[in-house]
Amino acid sequence: MDLKAIAKDIISTLVTVAVIIGVGIAVTGTWPFMVAVQSGSMEPNLHIGDVVILVSPSKTRIVTWVEGKEIKYRSFGDYGDVIVYYPNGDKKETPIIHRVIAWVNAGERIPILDHKTGKLVLSNVVAKTSGYITQGDHNPFPDQLAELPNGGKIQPVKDSWIVGVAKFRIPYVGYFRLILNLI
Repeated sequence: MDLKAIAKDIISTLVTVAVIIGVGIAVTGTWPFMVAVQSGSMEPNLHIGDVVILVSPSKTRIVTWVEGKEIKYRSFGDYGDVIVYYPNGDKKETPIIHRVIAWVNAGERIPILDHKTGKLVLSNVVAKTSGYITQGDHNPFPDQLAELPNGGKIQPVKDSWIVGVAKFRIPYVGYFRLILNLI
């Protein structure tokens, strides 16, 4: 066994990975700049196993579903942008990838996107804080109306909680990453 050749292979592999990561961060402005979709909550527009390329919110303007409908801006099959964020800003939690439905100010009622009619309906729940309301394309109600395992609720999404704005999708590549998570 040639240890010198093995060492060269390991070093060249590490350098290659470092360059890819460095270029990815430089171009997108965020880390992680790629995420694998883990659930069917964004069906039919994003699928389990898709890898999504993100861009920092500082490099792009976030367009809500409401704004997107007005200006005819679509991303991943529907109006508005799709974002990845940490629920309530907690980086110990699994990030969520969902569509930005609307911006609400504290005290306003939380809107629900009715996917069948393509219209917003106001819930009876009042937002405690200002921020984005997010909802999976397959979900009947926004994240901010769902119960968390600890009994709490996800608050409207603040800018500082956002990892990135989804820009591109690579189908099926994320299955390898999801399988590794199971091990």
